[in-house]
Amino acid sequence: MSGAYLVAVVAILAVAAVVAAALLVRTRRVVATPTERAVHDALHTASLAARALRKGLGPESARAAAPHLRALTGADGLAVFGADGRLLVRDPDQASAWAADVPAACERAAADAITGGRRVLAHRHPTVIAEPLSVDDTGVMGVLVVVTNRAPAPGMLGAVGEVARYASSQLELAELDASRARLDRAEVLALRAQISPHFIYNALNTVASFVRTDPDRARDLILDFADFTRYSFRAAGQYTTLAEELRNIDRYLRLERARFGESLKVKLDVAPEVLNVVVPFLMLQPLVENAVRHGLAGRGGGSIEIVARDEGSDCAITVEDDGVGMDPETLRSGEADVLADGGSGEERAHVGLTNVDHRLRAAFGNDYGLVVETAIGAGTKVMMRVPKFRSGIRAGGGALA
Repeated sequence: MSGAYLVAVVAILAVAAVVAAALLVRTRRVVATPTERAVHDALHTASLAARALRKGLGPESARAAAPHLRALTGADGLAVFGADGRLLVRDPDQASAWAADVPAACERAAADAITGGRRVLAHRHPTVIAEPLSVDDTGVMGVLVVVTNRAPAPGMLGAVGEVARYASSQLELAELDASRARLDRAEVLALRAQISPHFIYNALNTVASFVRTDPDRARDLILDFADFTRYSFRAAGQYTTLAEELRNIDRYLRLERARFGESLKVKLDVAPEVLNVVVPFLMLQPLVENAVRHGLAGRGGGSIEIVARDEGSDCAITVEDDGVGMDPETLRSGEADVLADGGSGEERAHVGLTNVDHRLRAAFGNDYGLVVETAIGAGTKVMMRVPKFRSGIRAGGGALA
């Protein structure tokens, strides 16, 4: 009885497996229709072209994108010209694929497309279609020229136009990336300009005061000063690690403690697992310098606490001092005024805070700006969060395409 039961169970399972396999094959056939495969192939080809064009339009990126753009248009040949009418690439690149008079016809059509800023259709055999690659506020950045041995139907003309618009959108994104990188560099330069000349003057005076009384300490302070300035004025990219930022803050605070002595107390509480988190370059420097210059210097000293915690997908960082504090209303409403040159010491502090806030939001989104708690006579606490991992951002560089 048990043997017969076992045979029956095995038979049922075998039938179930056959039915499941048949359903799986049927499902695959339904999902992988020719139309779906064509859409998938087109999207994949477009993504390969976009990867090259997001680097901007040049000989190398045009060479990488041309085969994929030609596949999208269905043309027999394709050429890409720069904004100056210079040929960047032909695909295929074999001379035998291009009739003797076709390259010259492509060049003339590209020049006309640049001049007129519109499609140029040369009715000949083969047919040459030139579509300008235009970007708002920039104008024509290049020309896409396709060559076809067939009479171009409206569908093909529409496809060529759509491919040109798609390429233009990728070039516009590349231009936005470049503009963002330029803005990042400009904001870093602004932060470097905020490094107080008074700090440099006071640091050098402090070093000088130890030259005779404590030469060893004077030498150590000179090395700290050299390392601090070397890091602050480096040209190694817009991002660094939290560990590097804290190392530079330690140099800064050693110089300030040499001036203030025991009246300046510093507490550091950093979780080891967040030391490799990538942060904007010079993110902490303005906050700590603000705490020393505007919070403690007026009182002749005080305490600063720097905390970095692991909070799930984010790293939470605070810089807190027990100094004189700031007027929260001025901090909240004075952003437009404090971005101007000059101003009082408090206004300069606002500039540093605003700069860091903008750079955090630009890098990680609006959820990652600064939060400031302060009041006159109650010290200042600056809080921020940065994601522990963010695709496309790496230490020593900018945002990747």
